[in-house]
Amino acid sequence: MAALSDKLADAYQNARPRYPIDWFTKLAARTGQHKLAWDVGTGNGQAAIGLAEYFEKVVATDINEAQLKRAVKHERISYHHTPTTMSEDQMVALVGGDNSVDLIVAAQAVHYFDLAPFYNITKRVLRKEGGLIAVWVYNDLVISPEVDAIMKRLVDSTFPFRTPIMNLAFDGYKTLPFPFEGVKGMGCEGKPITLDIPHKLSLKGFIGFLRSWQPAMKAKERGVELVTEDLINRFEEAWGDDDDVKDIFYKAHMIVGKLSVNSFYFDYNIHSYILSCFNESFLI
Repeated sequence: MAALSDKLADAYQNARPRYPIDWFTKLAARTGQHKLAWDVGTGNGQAAIGLAEYFEKVVATDINEAQLKRAVKHERISYHHTPTTMSEDQMVALVGGDNSVDLIVAAQAVHYFDLAPFYNITKRVLRKEGGLIAVWVYNDLVISPEVDAIMKRLVDSTFPFRTPIMNLAFDGYKTLPFPFEGVKGMGCEGKPITLDIPHKLSLKGFIGFLRSWQPAMKAKERGVELVTEDLINRFEEAWGDDDDVKDIFYKAHMIVGKLSVNSFYFDYNIHSYILSCFNESFLI
């Protein structure tokens, strides 16, 4: 993820939704214990706060210091800056050690990771009995027919600037390699479940969302401004009353997995092998 300035980090925090508490309720109900959760790529702690309602301790990590400065404080959450120079052993020790984590969450984040080392770390720290990993992404928002039509044209304009990482998100994780056994009713590799995230959004918050949106930032890095003043004016006209706070929802896609018996015996190579979804008859 591109590093955010303090101003853009504020915009990111204000526009992004809080994840529904029932997601965490359902995930906690499927884990064997509730001692330790790891929110990896925590950003400003949106998922960590939800995890803290159900787990005794939450370790929340991110490489972006600007985001961590704005993280929501909680007595059961410890936030840690984790630069890319950290080794796998250092990450395992920081998180809690081998076979220690009951639930790993990567919210709007896993597509930015170097997947091979991340999955190796996950397989070490996740509890072999009862541990779960949940990843999700939201890749669209529904506001109103007028605003949505303009947003679609903006989304289409990002095609020349998308990276393979962004395409994982735009695809709703349908193409995300996920070397874990699926959990019944919670998706599996190639077949994420689709969920809605309700949110209230002001025009100011929406413009902040656009300016901190990764595809627009990538285009700007290449000298192309997608979020122009003309585009903002069109959004303002379509929005209506500038003071109107709208009830919107983000479209989200989630996959939940656990360690399979086979994963105890082989190292996952992201470039050479992709596990297929398990048949539901084998799921718990």
